[in-house]
Amino acid sequence: MTEFSEWFHNILEEAEIIDTRYPIKGMHVWQPQGFKIRKYALSMLKEILDEDHEEVLFPLLIPEDELAKEAIHVKGFEEEVYWITHGGLTPLNKKLALRPTSETAMYPMFALWVRSHSDLPMKFYQVVNTFRYETKHTRPLIRVREITTFKEAHTVHADAEGAQKQVERAIEIYSSFFDQLGIPYVVTRRPEWDKFPGADYTMAFDTLLPDGKTLQIGTVHNLGQTFARTFDITYETAEGEHEYVYQTCYGLSDRVIASIIGIHGDSAGLKLPPGVAPYQVVIVPVLFKKGAQEVMDFCNQLKDRIKKSGIRVHLDDRDLRAGKKYYEWEMRGVPIRLEIGPRDIANKKMVIVRRDIMEKEIVDYNEETLITDLNNVLEDIKENLRAEAREDFQNNIRPAGTVEEARDIVTNQKGIVSFSWCGDEECGKEIEEYVNVDILGVKEESTEGKCIKCGKESRYLALLAKTY
Repeated sequence: MTEFSEWFHNILEEAEIIDTRYPIKGMHVWQPQGFKIRKYALSMLKEILDEDHEEVLFPLLIPEDELAKEAIHVKGFEEEVYWITHGGLTPLNKKLALRPTSETAMYPMFALWVRSHSDLPMKFYQVVNTFRYETKHTRPLIRVREITTFKEAHTVHADAEGAQKQVERAIEIYSSFFDQLGIPYVVTRRPEWDKFPGADYTMAFDTLLPDGKTLQIGTVHNLGQTFARTFDITYETAEGEHEYVYQTCYGLSDRVIASIIGIHGDSAGLKLPPGVAPYQVVIVPVLFKKGAQEVMDFCNQLKDRIKKSGIRVHLDDRDLRAGKKYYEWEMRGVPIRLEIGPRDIANKKMVIVRRDIMEKEIVDYNEETLITDLNNVLEDIKENLRAEAREDFQNNIRPAGTVEEARDIVTNQKGIVSFSWCGDEECGKEIEEYVNVDILGVKEESTEGKCIKCGKESRYLALLAKTY
């Protein structure tokens, strides 16, 4: 693959994922192919969430006084908020914010909805767009001003134990989702100085793109009672007492799509996991003057048979050279390509090309086993993509025994560095400054070894890396 940033921008354009020419920096248009990838990824996620969450939809606008109620929270977003000050030509009595995230939009309503212990727990999610005035260098799908695919879940519980269990459940949900997409990840507890504003603590999922930088692809926040006290969200206990609730929230964004594209892609273009591919199978007729109609009739019947089974299939009947079609569908990442010519029909054969390994195989055409065979290949492609990505990811996590070694790894080998840390905030910030990267967070408790900066007894195994 060429320089990743250039490759990434080019493939977004060539594969018609998004169009970045919209005349506002950091905002883009989803094109049909990209929107389908987005749609199928969200369908996977919603299927998991719908097991024990309810989907809702809250307004985009947040009154200034509601946004300002939670001082710590708003301070975390104050430089990123877009404000609406007029309705037409009339100045508004109260400024309205375009949501940077929805806690301050949803929680005043939660205060109205929660009444009794019998109402709890409540678990909601929504998929919306959010706006953040990103001042750094914007990158399509990675660092944007309009997050068009913002999935946020918000839950309400009677006690701290319920909230803690929900954090664990949220991690299970995201792990299952990313596993289906073949996206490798690490889960860490973010350091105190990098947690979500207003949260007791933050858990985060990070993956690794081919340029050696990590990308945060999901976060889970235990909010404790911070927002409950601010927005007066209480419930009546079985004994008639009124108690503040405990809350969690967790979200992910367009970065999931960026990860699918970046992690699985290669120099030929996209390699899409079958679950999110707009087309899972493409049929390319190989036509000659003699027998062309017979081939087309066969391919149309084949397409109908595959479509009826639920596999997303496309017949490329354009008047173009077969080689040009092959190149295009490889670039677009279609998992399976079937090539059918007159000789194949005569011999009851077909040529199957797998995008993940770029190998061509001549197989028997058997109507009875066709759909089972295709589904088996799709499942194998899914597992192969996941295994390849996981192996590459694990190979790019390297231990460091000193800050000098950590800096050398980050500079010369890239990827993620694991190290022993005492857990002290001042020491952690000194590590970040010396290595010139961010501490992703704590992976697990560990008393093995000494802190790489101060030499004290280690409390944690932690990770650091260059980040987006």
